[in-house]
Amino acid sequence: MMKALVLVSGGIDSTTSLGMAVEKYGKENVVALSMYYGQKHTKEIEAAHKITKYYEVEHISLDLTKIFEYSDCSLLSHSEKEIPHESYENQIEKTQGAPLSTYVPFRNGLFLASAASIAISKNCEVIYYGVHADDAAGNAYPDCSDEFHRAMRDAVRIGSGNQVTLEAPFVNWTKARVVKKGLELKVPYQYTWSCYEGGEKPCGVCGTCRDRAEAFRLNKIEDPALIKTEEKNRN
Repeated sequence: MMKALVLVSGGIDSTTSLGMAVEKYGKENVVALSMYYGQKHTKEIEAAHKITKYYEVEHISLDLTKIFEYSDCSLLSHSEKEIPHESYENQIEKTQGAPLSTYVPFRNGLFLASAASIAISKNCEVIYYGVHADDAAGNAYPDCSDEFHRAMRDAVRIGSGNQVTLEAPFVNWTKARVVKKGLELKVPYQYTWSCYEGGEKPCGVCGTCRDRAEAFRLNKIEDPALIKTEEKNRN
């Protein structure tokens, strides 16, 4: 039986890819890998712990903070930049083709290189990660594109001596389609966290909050995480 390593951030896309891997390979053959890279909050990491506990899979964490200490990305704790509270579409119009302020320099490249090394050591033959087409649109996050994925897939295959395959099942999907698949798999979206802010509840106005809300709206369902937050506040 093959083993899979899944990059798990605590968000919708990576949680859905984890659900797919568990369904295909079984929880005993899946290893989850989460990265801390100096974010302004730990909500994502907390969510990743809840999700991996739910799926009962092995969970490995890495701290890559040092690598990003020279970046002024607005997601990072040492940055003084404010996280934009507007849609990705509006942000893209202002960047004129450059990545957004929330783009962490070559983050996915570093994540995947680290994952490849761990996959080899843990005898995992495939790596799953949850990038989707919406994030690559307008060059907002260039390391989420299909072109980037194909290049990294080749690099991982060659660099691992053909031991590891890289899979990005949603690379040409919209976020709404990812959510649709996750609902079919009964993915525990109530434990996920997408917001770039670290408050008690999602801000609702950053780019990723807006995209998340639209994905659930298109699937004609209320966001399970928001339902859970409302219930918690009532109690």
